[in-house]
Amino acid sequence: MKNQKSNFWENPYQRLLSEKMKERSEKIIIVIAIVGFFIHLSLIIINKIGVIEVASTSSLLDNPIAAIYTPFSFILVYEVYLLVYFLPKSITIYIGKQYEIILLVLIRRLFKDLAQLDLEKSWFSSKDDLQFTYDIAATLIIFALIFLFYYLNGKRIAAKKGKIHTEEQTQKFIETKKRFAVILIPVLFCLAIYSFGDYFYQVFFSASHNLDGIKDTNNIFFDEFFTILILSDVLLLLISYTHTSSFRSIIRNSGFVISTILIKLSFGTSGILNDVLVVSAISFGVLILLIHNFYEKIELPNET
Repeated sequence: MKNQKSNFWENPYQRLLSEKMKERSEKIIIVIAIVGFFIHLSLIIINKIGVIEVASTSSLLDNPIAAIYTPFSFILVYEVYLLVYFLPKSITIYIGKQYEIILLVLIRRLFKDLAQLDLEKSWFSSKDDLQFTYDIAATLIIFALIFLFYYLNGKRIAAKKGKIHTEEQTQKFIETKKRFAVILIPVLFCLAIYSFGDYFYQVFFSASHNLDGIKDTNNIFFDEFFTILILSDVLLLLISYTHTSSFRSIIRNSGFVISTILIKLSFGTSGILNDVLVVSAISFGVLILLIHNFYEKIELPNET
């Protein structure tokens, strides 16, 4: 009975989240991203010469630079897959992938903003130009913070090298995370289809064409995506309590949940507040990991 239950989860896990599937997905996404770029570029050209008419408020069809938005969207889809892929393997890398995703969302927004820059007015008098400046600065800071996050995680792994067993990586907890990953794949797939399908329907087929009521294209899918991540992270946090009594691990995982919540809150904001929330969220995660590592250095000699 136990083997049947194990196979029930292991079979879909191997089909959806194996190393072979990861490599295959990467190749497929690259091809789709390239094709998507040329399709988007073609639509911009067709729109420019007046063959088709799209609502004028749709800035994604105004400038050829905006075509870069599409391949980045597909790269983000692959990053979402990688996030779920690393969930059973490492909580810290799983969190790091969340940070990578929000950085790519920000970079994708930069390409969109590039098409809207107004160089004729004074730089500080244009709202779009100021937003571009905030996003550029936030991108550099977040990229540095992600590097620091992975650097701290690498030092932590090096310090634990040779240690046969750790409380937080028991086999039962790994199996639990595998089940979460298997469930997340179809949930996120359905969410992506619904989110993007609803957006394109509103833009191209809705009779009202009320684009003012349509969600910001940068937030499509990812607003709901981070809501799902928060629920998953909280459940994993509660389950982790049954697999570890380590104070530092509990605080670290709790801090990561708070970091994810702050990222989720950023989708409801705009302007400089959006960038400040994202930078604060990742800074908090980095500091939590840094303090956790100090605790680990104290505890490791006693544990070994």
